Amino acid sequence: MDATRLRSSFETVAFTTAVPFDRSDGAVDHDALADNLAGIYEAGARLFVPCGNTGEYYALTDEERVAVVETHAEATGDEATVVGGAAGNVREVLDLAAEYEAAGADALMVMHPDHTYVHERGLAEYYHAICDGTDLGVVIYKRGPEVSRNVLIELSERDEVVAVKFAVDDVKEFAQTVQDADGAVTWINGIAERYAIPFAIEGAAGYTTGVGNFVPRVTLALFEAIDKEQYERARRIQQALRPLEDLREEPGAGSSIPNGNNVPVIKAGLDLAGYEGGPVRRPLVELSDADRERLESHYERLETWTPSRA
Repeated sequence: MDATRLRSSFETVAFTTAVPFDRSDGAVDHDALADNLAGIYEAGARLFVPCGNTGEYYALTDEERVAVVETHAEATGDEATVVGGAAGNVREVLDLAAEYEAAGADALMVMHPDHTYVHERGLAEYYHAICDGTDLGVVIYKRGPEVSRNVLIELSERDEVVAVKFAVDDVKEFAQTVQDADGAVTWINGIAERYAIPFAIEGAAGYTTGVGNFVPRVTLALFEAIDKEQYERARRIQQALRPLEDLREEPGAGSSIPNGNNVPVIKAGLDLAGYEGGPVRRPLVELSDADRERLESHYERLETWTPSRA
């Protein structure tokens, strides 16, 4: 897929997918994953991001990551775009990129740097080296201050950089970065439905979703309303989804670390929707009984809710 088509493929909802693990031996359940993907594709999803944080990237081996990307490429239709996540040093990222390309991926999402120490110039060179070493389209994932405005502005000029996933809840910084960057990248809101409206107004052509794994029709209705500038309707849909996002950002029972519920909510939601979520891997834990009851209540309300009447 050429760069122009790739950029346009990000002008939608990016489904950051969860990986179901077998409940008996903990291995990746590829049959269940394929069924999950077929369900959200049928609901209208066309942009899939496997091996991201929702996909428990850091709990997977490289072999599992490649196999998960391959399942995405095989289980989704010809109209789908598959963007595999990768992290680590340049060689590690490029080795994964090559295997992802062979597995059928269209693009590579470079995860937010996990290095303890970074330098702004060195970080820009890191991304340049990745762009130089792969034929896949490159997506830069910003999740903190390390990936600075200067770095994004510079990298936006690369033809290989097709999108930026901006996952920081700073609309002012996002707006200024979009204004200052002259490149043709597609800007996407990387913090899901909660900020979809203000980021769209400031230049985000799409947004990522986790809850879309199990309520795809609702989040796609939100995108449609924003795309048509039906902002009052969009606000009502966003407010209907917000309890799920609130639950995801909680630390979970017995923890003080934010967002511990993030992935467990998605996996439990898949189970509620008739798909297969499966267990999480360490260092995550399952939802508490109380949080699971709250999730069930929110899901039951959304299951009978009609976005077209929002």
